[in-house]
Amino acid sequence: MSRFKLAGAVFAGAALMGAPAMAIDSLSIMAPASPGGGWDQTARTIQATLQNEGLVSNIQVENVAGAGGTIGLQQFINQSAGDPTATIIGGYVMVGAVIANDSPVGLDDITPLARLTGEYEIVVVPADSPIQNADDLAEMLRNDPGSVTWAGGSAGGVDHIAAGMFAKAAGVDPALINYIPYSGGGEALAAILGGQVTAGVSGYGEFAAQIEAGELRPIGITAPERQEYTDAPTFVEQGYEVDVQNWRMIAAAPDITDEEKAELVDLIQTMAGSQAWNDELQTRGWVNTYMDGPAFEEYLTNAIASTTAILQELGISE
Repeated sequence: MSRFKLAGAVFAGAALMGAPAMAIDSLSIMAPASPGGGWDQTARTIQATLQNEGLVSNIQVENVAGAGGTIGLQQFINQSAGDPTATIIGGYVMVGAVIANDSPVGLDDITPLARLTGEYEIVVVPADSPIQNADDLAEMLRNDPGSVTWAGGSAGGVDHIAAGMFAKAAGVDPALINYIPYSGGGEALAAILGGQVTAGVSGYGEFAAQIEAGELRPIGITAPERQEYTDAPTFVEQGYEVDVQNWRMIAAAPDITDEEKAELVDLIQTMAGSQAWNDELQTRGWVNTYMDGPAFEEYLTNAIASTTAILQELGISE
């Protein structure tokens, strides 16, 4: 049994044994980024799964882009406090963006529900690029770090961190990389395909179609070992210690009751255990890393501390 199906079986069993009947008939999901990116894909996959599984009938997805999700986060906090039907997508990128942008609001201002997925980063170049592998990219960086332009998500996010980790592994000061942040995956993809940047970095799912079509060449994936959903070599096997995984979560509005939070957690846990959800994860190259409760809250606290240290090394946080 694959890890995806095993995870689905475990969560489905838990849901059948303990979850009460769902009483939520409507839900809003904010994706705090432009359409096409990982948060947008996550929100719409949640929407489709909850509806197809008959768990929630009326679900609306709203996109609010900017500043690594912190613009949407602030709007969500201001407009949704106390609303048990309001949710927002976030994750590793938002942890970094809150720090990098010195945001007046943070993840401790909302109600974390669960970590949902993990996804390794992949670095790609246009198919006609002279860069064939990690060694070629590292050589360009060592010769002139500023000449290598990277397209990715918001400054301080996992894309930026992955690029910085590769630079460090190549013997280049991470603070010297020429990183260009985009607010949505669609904009970054257009820049890469148009040859406006040297390389792109994001989760595999955002580049999968273009890789399969031969429009983009994968240079490396930030996993410790090869992944079944792609033939891309790892950076580790090419001699560069780059191992980082993006993760995504769903959170509720501030000031909801403990009972409302518990009902939302039950709903998300049931969804995470469904075969439909796990089939989507396998297709997109996302790993089911479901975690909720005190364990997730502790994980989030530790992630904020470790990300702060990484961003200091990148020179974008004091």
